[in-house]
Amino acid sequence: MRPVLPFLRSALLALPVAALALSAAAPAHAQSASFDGNQKAAIEKIVRDYLMEHPEVILQAVDAMQERQKAAEAEQARKALVENRQELTRNPADPVAGNPQGDVTVVEFFDYQCGYCKAVQADTQALIKGDPKLRFVLKEFPILGPASLLASKAALASRGQGKYMEFHNALMAQRGQLDEAVIMRLAKSVGLDTDRLKKDMDSPDVLKVIAANQALAEKLNIRGTPAFVFGDELVPGAIKLDDMKRLTEAARAKG
Repeated sequence: MRPVLPFLRSALLALPVAALALSAAAPAHAQSASFDGNQKAAIEKIVRDYLMEHPEVILQAVDAMQERQKAAEAEQARKALVENRQELTRNPADPVAGNPQGDVTVVEFFDYQCGYCKAVQADTQALIKGDPKLRFVLKEFPILGPASLLASKAALASRGQGKYMEFHNALMAQRGQLDEAVIMRLAKSVGLDTDRLKKDMDSPDVLKVIAANQALAEKLNIRGTPAFVFGDELVPGAIKLDDMKRLTEAARAKG
């Protein structure tokens, strides 16, 4: 819920400035006789009294402002998606699930300690399994602390042993906080050589992927996980399978 009273208070306190701005914007002939103190006070009182009697005007203005802001942010996001399309969907360093030659690409930014990411995991897997022409790009985006970074490094390093998806799914299925012991236990459970994994985790190539994803997220104004990209639409937050299917088909239709 919007904090109405604090906003009204701030708006009313700003009225003198608004009134002066209106007078400054008036035509030159109207400004030839500048307002004296009493006239300015009268104008401010008229505006203040009207808004006190009709506070819904301020709420309507706030709603309109928020809608314009949302539209501007959406347009900015679409522009950023176009400008970064290659890095977003075709970076060879990114793990890909589903059909590598699929006719539509969906991208997910995720963190292994993100409860919302874990909550949508079953739906993302169902989406991939149910659409044989879907290409699904996984963007490691560890933002929830050192354990998240450790898990992402381990997951990316597991690609050297051909076990990324198995390890990824095991990390996503894990409930509770991650630490090195838990991560290595899960690695071992999917058949990874943990000694080799620990060595590979600090590879410059692994660190480069994570740094690139963080830089890309900054460009796209992605600040949380999960965040999905369906074609030219950025969708932050957890969404249901039906919405995933609808957005995938919309992206496919646009080509």
